[in-house]
Amino acid sequence: MDRRGHLAQSMEGSIGRSPGRWRRSARRWFNALVDIDVPSGAGAAAVATLLLGSVCYGVVKGNHVPTITENVQAICDAAATAAGFGISEVALTGERELSRDEILKTAGITDSTSLLFLDAAQARVRLLTNPWIAEATVLKLYPGRLRIEIKERAPFALWQKEARTALIAADGTVLEPAVPERFAKLPLVVGNGAAQAAPGFLDLVSHYPSVSKRILASVLVAERRWNLHLANGVEVLLPEADAEKALQMLTDLDRDKNLLARDIVVVDLRLSDRVTVRLSDAAAAARDEALKAADKARKAKQRKGSEA
Repeated sequence: MDRRGHLAQSMEGSIGRSPGRWRRSARRWFNALVDIDVPSGAGAAAVATLLLGSVCYGVVKGNHVPTITENVQAICDAAATAAGFGISEVALTGERELSRDEILKTAGITDSTSLLFLDAAQARVRLLTNPWIAEATVLKLYPGRLRIEIKERAPFALWQKEARTALIAADGTVLEPAVPERFAKLPLVVGNGAAQAAPGFLDLVSHYPSVSKRILASVLVAERRWNLHLANGVEVLLPEADAEKALQMLTDLDRDKNLLARDIVVVDLRLSDRVTVRLSDAAAAARDEALKAADKARKAKQRKGSEA
């Protein structure tokens, strides 16, 4: 009992002294804060920082960054030009289809652009966004000369997909979404994947001029095999495998039997061991009449033989 009583007295004394101890601790912390030596102008700096943060937030939120960037760029270019670093000469090489103005506009170069603040790497990236430009080099020659070298893609064929015809390069890049008149006589390829498959196929067909000179359009079927539509209306169905052999067979038949000049509509070469030909309606009707006449003549001859 004495121990429990002594413990109770100790706890009561400790609890009784706690408020005073907390007051003394709080007082020491407060005095430490008061004694901090705040640098002169810290309040103004804090306010300026807050205002700057607000302005930056407003600029980003209001999508004003591009405008501000352009204004800063214009100021820098004007200062650099005044210091003798304006662009006084632009040497441009490699252009054929693109005009000088188109190239400079794509590169982001204007009359006020300075050589000092021109980002040559970024200008090159911009040039390569033009589908006509396959390669580009931008070289700054201080104090005021700029050299731009480009390599253009060459128009290769016309590509029809979903009733739209575009001008393409040999690597399948669409150069123009519509076909300029001066390129209207380029080979026409049709179908999904035809733009990428055309170079190899058209190169193969070019080795058979008696066929290639007649082709109006080459149609890629299911991205696996080609059909040729000839200018006289004949359709040639090529096999998926060994199209070269089929083209050679077609060339031989045309040379020996004048096949492609006949009144036919389809030449089916999909089977390696046979050639199937479908006549036009008029030719089929004429053939039927000829067969009937031959059959009639045969029967008449048989009757005469039996009478004799």
